[in-house]
Amino acid sequence: MVGRVQPDRKQLPLVLLRLLCLLPTGLPVRSVDFNRGTDNITVRQGDTAILRCVVEDKNSKVAWLNRSGIIFAGHDKWSLDPRVELEKRHALEYSLRIQKVDVYDEGSYTCSVQTQHEPKTSQVYLIVQVPPKISNISSDVTVNEGSNVTLVCMANGRPEPVITWRHLTPLGREFEGEEEYLEILGITREQSGKYECKAANEVSSADVKQVKVTVNYPPTITESKSNEATTGRQASLKCEASAVPAPDFEWYRDDTRINSANGLEIKSTEGQSSLTVTNVTEEHYGNYTCVAANKLGVTNASLVLFRPGSVRGINGSVSLAVPLWLLAASLFCLLSKC
Repeated sequence: MVGRVQPDRKQLPLVLLRLLCLLPTGLPVRSVDFNRGTDNITVRQGDTAILRCVVEDKNSKVAWLNRSGIIFAGHDKWSLDPRVELEKRHALEYSLRIQKVDVYDEGSYTCSVQTQHEPKTSQVYLIVQVPPKISNISSDVTVNEGSNVTLVCMANGRPEPVITWRHLTPLGREFEGEEEYLEILGITREQSGKYECKAANEVSSADVKQVKVTVNYPPTITESKSNEATTGRQASLKCEASAVPAPDFEWYRDDTRINSANGLEIKSTEGQSSLTVTNVTEEHYGNYTCVAANKLGVTNASLVLFRPGSVRGINGSVSLAVPLWLLAASLFCLLSKC
């Protein structure tokens, strides 16, 4: 805020005399000539504001005032603010220059002119605009599928910024309404990903920030591939599953868990697993079970390693019922890292 210097008590009589000579009798600090109206000047925060005032002759006595008091009386500066100076491009100009304008500078400014004939005032209202700035946004969040999620995005600016949300998917869906809070009821796995908050007003480019939403869900087998195998050759069974967090895999032959040993090799990466038989023999033919589990659940798929030309080879993979106790045991073992 443009301030003013408090006069020394010893100088008070002199100050009062000067003001009486400068300002007309009965003219208050915020007096306005309503016949002239009020001019609005809009300036962006950080820019320089020029408040124009032109006198009729060099003998006019002039002062600049605002809601806090006197800024300039003649050429004497009363304000302590180093940002404030007079702008005089010619002899009759008495404009006020405010550098690095801030929101607390907003308000009414009055140029008071005492001519030889009558007092005149010109009032200017300074409007300070502020670019949008996101001040608070939700942190990245992880939830289980089906939960309710509330994302928060708050922004400052003048005029007040408009808030919009967008889900950063190939469709780029924008959510209706201009709200600081985005509520997602019963979130699904398809609604995971990044959400963009945009705060915009007419002052400058929008401020944009993102929130990542991770949705946990139990495993689902997306692909299971049985295989035809010739004795003496290498063969693989493959199993893929979708889950968040990524699933752990186990392989079973009938009810017996399989480990990487005795010519069998298990390789598991995020979302997929394979069981490779390095040298197929007659005892390797039959049914195998791929089990995928995370902290939210367990699922399985049955696969077959079959001889060339068998009926199972024609039909492809075979889905078999797996005993409930086996699923429970698999989940316990995966979660306990047994």
